[in-house]
Amino acid sequence: MMKKKALFLLVFLTCSLLAQAQTPKAETYFTAADMPNLVKMNMCPPDSTSPQFAYDVTRYMWGKQQRLNKERAEIAYRDCVWGLETIINEFSEPFGLQISLKGTPEIYKLLNDALMTCDYVGHTPKKHFMRRRPFMVFNEPSLKPEDEPSLRQDGSWPSGHTILGYSAALLLTEINPDRADTIMARGLMYGESRVIVGAHWQSDVDAGRLAASMAVAKLHTSDRFLKQMALARQEFKKCVAAERKK
Repeated sequence: MMKKKALFLLVFLTCSLLAQAQTPKAETYFTAADMPNLVKMNMCPPDSTSPQFAYDVTRYMWGKQQRLNKERAEIAYRDCVWGLETIINEFSEPFGLQISLKGTPEIYKLLNDALMTCDYVGHTPKKHFMRRRPFMVFNEPSLKPEDEPSLRQDGSWPSGHTILGYSAALLLTEINPDRADTIMARGLMYGESRVIVGAHWQSDVDAGRLAASMAVAKLHTSDRFLKQMALARQEFKKCVAAERKK
């Protein structure tokens, strides 16, 4: 019995180490301090007495209605899961090619490194403003209640999920511009999901899209990023050519 337990533990540890080895650590192109600072742009969340906030409330009510649409609610729920794997799962179809570490290593590396870099742009304004989220203001459950405890500790403006999804859309569009319409449509939907969930205001999402655009523009000043983007585009063309030969 002891030998079986020892063998099981060895197999478990081996599998865990292999899994960690298969998930490469992101090598960001810039530090958080190097990224654009929204706080210095005289940008801020709308005041609660402003017309902009009235629109936020209207969009929150719209989002709650969208939860009644089972298909759209399921997409919004999936979009809640933070990380590269969600981006890959949700964007591969509009991108026109299945993205994976093994099948498209150059595209995977580009996304892994670039998206982590883009995420930095939301850190400072989130901490500075610590805006309360819709489900907190209205004291109502969001579409994903299990995420609420951690969300309460994090500022709402700008939307980090939107920065992630919109940055991914911009990067993938650059690799495959022929599908820009479908890729960017999914990028817009990704941010919209945050309104439907009740985790963000519309103005958080709008700010997230602007932040993502600024972050991706900053990436283009990195020679290492430009070289990786060239590799990603070459890999995409090879994969498409291989598919056409089948």
